[in-house]
Amino acid sequence: MKKIIIGDHIVKSFGEGDEQRNVLDGVSAYISEGEFVAVMGPSGSGKSTLMFALSGTDDVNDGKVVFDNRDLSAASENELSDIRRTQMGFVFQQPTMLKNLNILDNIILPSMRNNRKNVVKITEKARVLMKRVGITELEKRDITQVSGGQLQRAGICRALMNSPKIIFGDEPTGALNSKSAQEIMDIFSEINAEGTAIMLVTHDAKVAARTERIMFIRDGTIVSELKLPKFAGTNIDGRVKEVTEKMREIGI
Repeated sequence: MKKIIIGDHIVKSFGEGDEQRNVLDGVSAYISEGEFVAVMGPSGSGKSTLMFALSGTDDVNDGKVVFDNRDLSAASENELSDIRRTQMGFVFQQPTMLKNLNILDNIILPSMRNNRKNVVKITEKARVLMKRVGITELEKRDITQVSGGQLQRAGICRALMNSPKIIFGDEPTGALNSKSAQEIMDIFSEINAEGTAIMLVTHDAKVAARTERIMFIRDGTIVSELKLPKFAGTNIDGRVKEVTEKMREIGI
């Protein structure tokens, strides 16, 4: 499979002088078309920083990130913004939504930039996505009138509005109960099965066990990987056991 994102010896530092430290210390990583990948590691290991670097959300001190044959370090801020908006989707632990807008308007808002003439078409697509994830009846609700799981579904709809090549998720199930987390992972699996690549940062072995490849990071370095067959909807306990045994083996 073609690699759509390649990170080559990425270094990301924070602080200055004697206080400077490398959160990413020469990390090389890739994501292929249609791949379902997880990143696991202790708190402060560089999981989220790697995601932000690979998505061009944060610049790097050294190394290179290439997305779809384009060097992100050579792109302007406006170009990076357009790439993220049109070719990438983002789902975070706490969806960032505007309190003065209802669920539907929050979903379509990012897609309205430079597309105000297509508001009807954009709204129709949002409603199709909302139906797909089971929140059709919530479109006029305020964000304070829905559950965490429902709000996360709305966040997924928003991430899919521009038919991205890849979705990045930073602890997307971290604030949810086990039932809602499973439902969100079912949605991610369906999206991935249709060809969209997904990269999830997670501390949850059950979430990681639903993916096909897990990168384990510690102290800013990828120390190991685990490849799994595509999840068929069964034997999740066996997959979780394999993940946790690998974590013990490498001391994570």
